[in-house]
Amino acid sequence: MKNIIVIGGSKGIGKAIVQALLENNKVYNISRTAPGQQHNNLIHHSLDVLADVLPEIPSADALIYCPGSINLKPISRLKLDDFRNDFEINVIGAVKTIQHFLPSLKKGTQPGILLFSTVAAKLGMPFHASVAAAKAAVEGLTKSLGAEFAPLIRVNAIAPTVTDTGLASKLLRNDRMIENITERHPLKKYLQPNEVADLATFLISEKAASISGQIFELDCGIVSFKI
Repeated sequence: MKNIIVIGGSKGIGKAIVQALLENNKVYNISRTAPGQQHNNLIHHSLDVLADVLPEIPSADALIYCPGSINLKPISRLKLDDFRNDFEINVIGAVKTIQHFLPSLKKGTQPGILLFSTVAAKLGMPFHASVAAAKAAVEGLTKSLGAEFAPLIRVNAIAPTVTDTGLASKLLRNDRMIENITERHPLKKYLQPNEVADLATFLISEKAASISGQIFELDCGIVSFKI
């Protein structure tokens, strides 16, 4: 049984990841709100990753950092604080948790770190300036730390397209918007949280032992195809 730390596992993609891992792993969930489920393999710590002291966990086989933001505005309406906040949530929070749990990961078995980017870091999209800039930094962090931690700790990231979570609810708030989002993707669909969780569980498993420093575009074809 692995010891897996999930940051932000109470909602959306993070919650789906926790649910996928619980049966066969000991999961430490760290988030401001409780995950709304109980399980013998689940240990929850309620705290703000950016503001509070992180708990001590002796040994960890994986660290998954799920927090993110979708702050979509024209550049003329974005404040400098918007950029700072997005960077804090997506990058500084990840750096803080990695630095804190690095000794724990070094004691783990084939340890791995998983971060989250977005398709908007590669596919230029209007109104995504703040979040795309922050997630591009996450991709740089992934590659840099993958090189730094090799061969002991693998580091990868998933860059999902629109996923049906509360965070993306404004993009999927009515039938017309859902239809538009669906049609924009070559595979004529958008993501469900469990699809992202499936890739996440693979990337921290032994089956991905030869994969590090990679950004996986879970994109329903929107980045790679022009149809």
